[in-house]
Amino acid sequence: MMRLLAAAVLLCASATVLAQLRTVPADAKRGEMRHLQDMTVQIDKTQARLAPGAQIRDIHNRLLLPAAVPPGSIVKYQADAQGIVHRVWILTPQEAAQSAPANK
Repeated sequence: MMRLLAAAVLLCASATVLAQLRTVPADAKRGEMRHLQDMTVQIDKTQARLAPGAQIRDIHNRLLLPAAVPPGSIVKYQADAQGIVHRVWILTPQEAAQSAPANK
């Protein structure tokens, strides 16, 4: 009986993990990003600073260090009024295709 209970708990826990979808806010801007140095990135040919504690998420929603961002990554990002980037999501090929500009 205890094994059955343990298996049920494990199954529920794994289902919860699988059910977690990443959500990219609708107001996030799209761009092509690469790391330049330290806390500086380039988004669409414009240099931008990363905020202290900035979060960069890969296609599996794992946190990345800025230097680990693949050059030329298609991303969605959020920046404050001064242009300091605080959240970045590297897009999957499917997400990139869905959010591609209409004129391309």
